[in-house]
Amino acid sequence: MEFKIDNQDNVLSGSIKESSGNGKIVATINNKEHSIKIIGLKNSILEFILDNSYKTAKILEYGSSHVKILMNGEQIILKKHSKLTEILEKSMALGGSASGENKLLSQIPGRVVSIMVKAGDQSKKGDSVIVLESMKMQVAVKAHKDGQIKDIKVKIGDTVSRNDVVAVIE
Repeated sequence: MEFKIDNQDNVLSGSIKESSGNGKIVATINNKEHSIKIIGLKNSILEFILDNSYKTAKILEYGSSHVKILMNGEQIILKKHSKLTEILEKSMALGGSASGENKLLSQIPGRVVSIMVKAGDQSKKGDSVIVLESMKMQVAVKAHKDGQIKDIKVKIGDTVSRNDVVAVIE
């Protein structure tokens, strides 16, 4: 995996050496081994322990090919691979909907063909929010919880990837 810190020219390399099911990770960054323990994710703030030091990182963007985070005032872009995706998705699941996870994610890649709601509308769990077209089939992205639509992150004609944020429900 590669990652880049804003305002720096060099691209750092890293790999995940070991990952247990309870959020413990051993990662190698620029040939140095680090111990990471994921504590949780709430409201896009990832809490973790890096080499016995408590850290937080704000997830700014979670796209199909990268994750953009803000840590210690620096933007870091992580190019994703399957192991990173798996770990992030598991850590996001630690929070559950009770953690305030308001982002509605696309479950498939596709093109936005219809938007069924607008900001301010009330929605119930299971209501269609966005309709995507993929491989000539239309698939509804449905609300994952009851609430008010705070923001629609896409417009008709946009192309989204799997796990891209399409709306925010509070």
